Amino acid sequence: MLPWTALSLALSLRLALARSGAERGPPASAPQGDLLFLLDSSASVSHYEFSRVREFVGQLVGLLPLGPGALRASLVHVGSRPYTEFPFGQHSSGEAVQDAVRAAAQRMGDTNTGLALAYAKEQLFAEVAGARPGVPKVLVWVTDGGSSDPVGPPMQELKDLGVTVFIVSTGQGNLLELSAAASAPAEKHLHFVDVDDLHIIAQELRGSILDAMRPQQLRASEVTSSGFRLAWPPLLTAGSGYYVLELAPSAEPGTVRRQQLPGNATGWAWVNLDPDTDYDVALVPESNVHLVRPQHLRVHTLPEEAGPERIVISHARPRSLRVSWAPALGPAAVLGYHVQYGPLLGGAAQRVEVPAGRNSTTLQGLAPSTAYLVTVTAAFRSGRERALSAKACTPDGERSRAPRPQPQGAGGREP
Repeated sequence: MLPWTALSLALSLRLALARSGAERGPPASAPQGDLLFLLDSSASVSHYEFSRVREFVGQLVGLLPLGPGALRASLVHVGSRPYTEFPFGQHSSGEAVQDAVRAAAQRMGDTNTGLALAYAKEQLFAEVAGARPGVPKVLVWVTDGGSSDPVGPPMQELKDLGVTVFIVSTGQGNLLELSAAASAPAEKHLHFVDVDDLHIIAQELRGSILDAMRPQQLRASEVTSSGFRLAWPPLLTAGSGYYVLELAPSAEPGTVRRQQLPGNATGWAWVNLDPDTDYDVALVPESNVHLVRPQHLRVHTLPEEAGPERIVISHARPRSLRVSWAPALGPAAVLGYHVQYGPLLGGAAQRVEVPAGRNSTTLQGLAPSTAYLVTVTAAFRSGRERALSAKACTPDGERSRAPRPQPQGAGGREP
């Protein structure tokens, strides 16, 4: 009886602790992770602007808990070739990192941001390059808004590794492109601010970075209308147990999807979900070695991403026409639209940006009596796009008219 009694008490204690963890959540502890600052150090940035950005990064570093067992920082310059000012782990205190930031000199050259992102993935964020496995990773990219090479593909590779991307634009960057590059939702991870006002966002950005690096906490990122990505720090090992991940719509708790993952897993992506829906997520560590509390999270998927509908062509003139469309979504989910148009029989295509909340624009500088293909593309906060096309024709141009002959005797003398 005694062995069975002891086993029953142990199971009861485990269930009680699990319920307690579900109510209180994971214990609070110091954040830890790897933080990479990517600075535009190219010739497109003036020396004054670079000095202001450097001052801002130094200020931000002073607000963060840097040190062994906490956050590590690295600084990489964007130029013709990427340059590492200091790698992760070189400086063991916040003061040392601040001094290193203040000593950083502008590198000049081209703005090859895509090359620098690929470099960061291979040389800094990879475990074979010395990155700590299992800890959160954050990239803060400070830019004047432009790049000489493509940014999208290498940035997506970093996000696929679980890197959280914050972007601070001090110039006239393309809103749609930068929103797609930043982690979702863009309104939390993308900041447009003048170089002299960077200090205004320091506290907010600090809080966002710490939220992304809080250990012992299940978190969601890359939220779209049909799914989201989950990440958590290593609570188990491959040999000490496994995870059971549960997902259910908040309105239908009985409809549960389950996924079993090995003990060395630190992330999972749920797909094929319903749009505009609350989901309850539970991460349940199962281990015979030690008791680890379950973690819980509620995530709301974005509204359905339906593109523009019913393109209408009106006010056609020989050299202009008006394009209107009925958007399926409002400004809350759409970042904006771009309208691309060009002659059907060949010729250069042109593009017009239209902000969210507007659903029409006038195309100017067209050729008379010409057929055009017009494509309206909606860019969503998730980074996805939806497009619709239509044909349009401009009418003939006004024919030149010969001046009317004046009647004799009107306004002149008889010869």
